[in-house]
Amino acid sequence: MQPSSFAAVAAGGQPAVSSAEFRQAMAQVTAAVHVITTAAGAHRAGLTASAVTSLSDTPPLMLVCVHSDSRTLARIAANGVFCVNTLSEADQEVAETFAGRKGLNGEERFAVGSWGRLQTGSPALGSALACFDCRLVESRVMATHTIVIGEVVALGGQQAGQGLIYRNRHFGAF
Repeated sequence: MQPSSFAAVAAGGQPAVSSAEFRQAMAQVTAAVHVITTAAGAHRAGLTASAVTSLSDTPPLMLVCVHSDSRTLARIAANGVFCVNTLSEADQEVAETFAGRKGLNGEERFAVGSWGRLQTGSPALGSALACFDCRLVESRVMATHTIVIGEVVALGGQQAGQGLIYRNRHFGAF
């Protein structure tokens, strides 16, 4: 027997779950917060993401989902490199800045936080719990987002501390 709180399939075989309902349910899922960065020379770009996971350890691969309209995604594709910066609870301002909540764009965002570079030249956050420096291996468009897969070529960070999380449309710590 199916609980009444589960939505059924609508007539015609179409899902009965709307985008708004799905987003509200996903807001209840707790996720680690990351800033994804890329650079070619002095031109840096970045965004905040929670749809990030390891894909393999042999070879080491990371998977990131990015909205297909993102300017940072276009830069990642052009540069062929990116860095996944896993944020600590102390990095909430960095997360908000790269999520666009501070009104800063492009290079302006890098005024928040202390940034270095690893092997690919992508920005690595000095206070990050971990930095996964990646070369783009593959990308694939799925609905509104692009799945980006990168091979990890260098590591940074690996600080002790609590991770920054995202739940119910808010950043916090556990």
